[in-house]
Amino acid sequence: MKLIERKKELRKKIKSAKTVFIMAHKDLDLDALGSSIGLYIILEKLNKNCFLIINDTKHESGVSKVFKELEGCLNIINDNEIETNLYIRSKKNLLVILDTNKEELIQSNNAINYFDKENIIILDHHELGETSIDAGLRIIDNDISSTCEMITNLIETYKMELDPYYVTLLLSGIVLDTNNFTLKTNSETYYAAYYLASMGASTKKVQYLLKQDLKEYIERQKVITNVDVINNRIAIAKGSPYTVYRKEEIAKIADTLLFFNDIEASFVIAKTTSKTISVSGRSLGNYDISKILTPLGGGGNKTVGAARISDSAISKVETKLKQILKKEEE
Repeated sequence: MKLIERKKELRKKIKSAKTVFIMAHKDLDLDALGSSIGLYIILEKLNKNCFLIINDTKHESGVSKVFKELEGCLNIINDNEIETNLYIRSKKNLLVILDTNKEELIQSNNAINYFDKENIIILDHHELGETSIDAGLRIIDNDISSTCEMITNLIETYKMELDPYYVTLLLSGIVLDTNNFTLKTNSETYYAAYYLASMGASTKKVQYLLKQDLKEYIERQKVITNVDVINNRIAIAKGSPYTVYRKEEIAKIADTLLFFNDIEASFVIAKTTSKTISVSGRSLGNYDISKILTPLGGGGNKTVGAARISDSAISKVETKLKQILKKEEE
């Protein structure tokens, strides 16, 4: 359901709230953070008390840069501080979950216990699944490029002017999730980018936020050398079993694999903790990534998805993935 079709419901819930808590997924990226901060600024302009719930202690490069630049400018709390910041009347508290709808992926599993179902809103572009959070309002648009694009639409709805810094963060989220406008990009995506640029979004600043670490880049190239290609269309790359990678790293590898001739879908399997194997999947549209990764306990949408498997091995996850893909190809 597109945001434009539910905007009256959304505005009504926002209007009735006194205090709004904003939360995205674990391991923040620039789409999750950009959309969270964008919504935070909108709500501040509407005179709401706003809090960002963030439990992450480590951040990827672009996110770290933003936190350093905005130090002291945002009300950031962890889940242990939610209760003390709730408005005295429970019905006046609102929780908005961005860029995910799965309970196991949110920053704080405990957070949803403080809110009635009707006072929870989800804004996301990933498909619903078995562990999706029940909420009073769920706006899930699988066709949109990013959650930052959703928040850009909301800014236009409210006819607001935001500081160029904040609209730059929104543009960085769109650039990240579209892999520089090569994936999930349509006329509405380009319009959102134009709209942000008209308010002063800086492409130079976006480039700065998305700059990559050279050592990480070299490590990603090593992973690409360990790739199998199925039916000349599906690429599966595997990380070293002795190396722990960041989730963002394997996502970037999956993005890169789509740039090779004939590759229509890509999957990267690697350790993201000592006991967790993660899979990042990408597709140009002919393969449904969400459908493929759901049997592995993951999800996403048609073109982007991920899965996490505990207490397993890369080889076992690879075998299971290939079995799923074989059924897809039959």
